[in-house]
Amino acid sequence: MSSDLGPSPYPLPSHFAKEQAVLIAAGINSWGAIARLSDGELDQLSRRGGALERQLRKLRGQAQLVVELDLEPYQAALLLYAGIASRQGLAAASPQQLLTQLGRLERSLTGMAPARITPTLVRAWIQRAQDAGRSKN
Repeated sequence: MSSDLGPSPYPLPSHFAKEQAVLIAAGINSWGAIARLSDGELDQLSRRGGALERQLRKLRGQAQLVVELDLEPYQAALLLYAGIASRQGLAAASPQQLLTQLGRLERSLTGMAPARITPTLVRAWIQRAQDAGRSKN
């Protein structure tokens, strides 16, 4: 399991502490390395030190969005919590519906802080996801 491709994801939020410890112990220290983990590798990792496979899968989904679409980790996490778990899902999303969902989610997490997710940003993400899908075909 390699450690190349991108900046370190650490520290992760505290609810991923066990998963972080297992990933570090396995030498997995970049978003790219997490994104490339197979289901079998996630299963193996979940058997070490109390890491939950469900949590590792969330991290892999987040990492794939970070790597494939050049998103900030918090942006990828918001998309996951809004139900967008892949590049394909983002490419098919309605900009207005996604902006509404992300706005609600962001407000619930940050309160009255200024929104960091804008209509322009959401449209750019969707366009990036669509472009990435075309380049893979």
